[in-house]
Amino acid sequence: MSKFEDFAKLHVPGDPLVLFNAWDAGSAAAVAKSGASAIATGSASVSMANGFGDGEEVPLDWVLGNASRIVSAVELPVTIDFEGGYATDPGGLTANGRRLAETGAIGCNFEDQVVGTDHLYGIVDQAERIFALRAGVGDGFFLNLRTDLFLKAPAAEHDSALADAAIERGKAYAAAGANGFFIPGLADLSLVERISKAVEIPINAMHLPNGPSRAEWVRAGIARVSHGPFPYMAMQEWLTGAARAAIG
Repeated sequence: MSKFEDFAKLHVPGDPLVLFNAWDAGSAAAVAKSGASAIATGSASVSMANGFGDGEEVPLDWVLGNASRIVSAVELPVTIDFEGGYATDPGGLTANGRRLAETGAIGCNFEDQVVGTDHLYGIVDQAERIFALRAGVGDGFFLNLRTDLFLKAPAAEHDSALADAAIERGKAYAAAGANGFFIPGLADLSLVERISKAVEIPINAMHLPNGPSRAEWVRAGIARVSHGPFPYMAMQEWLTGAARAAIG
């Protein structure tokens, strides 16, 4: 069985895969020692750890080199936060997807925001982008489609209408070849459950400080929980405190 197949089978609604996101080969190796089943990066963590802003400010060659180093450092399946694919045209997405797959990564996150703006691609346009990226990465690659609907809207506007908009996108992305659907920013468990019941591919939630517990995600039917930038932020806080204690 391939690493892609192993990884895909870890996505079980009600028994979610937990991804404690890493940012480089060293952090990936540390997470692997915990007994993790897979390694995932987070673009914000990678950016902050290396002096870049988020939103595809990390050069593509550096992203791919980092992916290769992580894959070489661990035996586990590795999925990369590939943001918007580092291209707007289909040819660029296919070429970049091919390069990403060549690193040995078996999956990636691919978002529907127009990077650098407050806008999202239309559903038809994003479906075409999924087709283009799939052409590059091949069939044995887990495309986790992120919708930015709940990141762009304040929590007070997270309602059934927005959940239904997410469901429409999730179904369209699945039809275009997505393997998973990521809904970061949404913490209303009734809406999470609504989406997980309506969209036929595994649903990925983002762990949030003071947000739902793992047990609550389980009851809502989530198949994957990502920790995003929070492991990096916690490490930075620990490092500052440890340094302060040593210096003081």
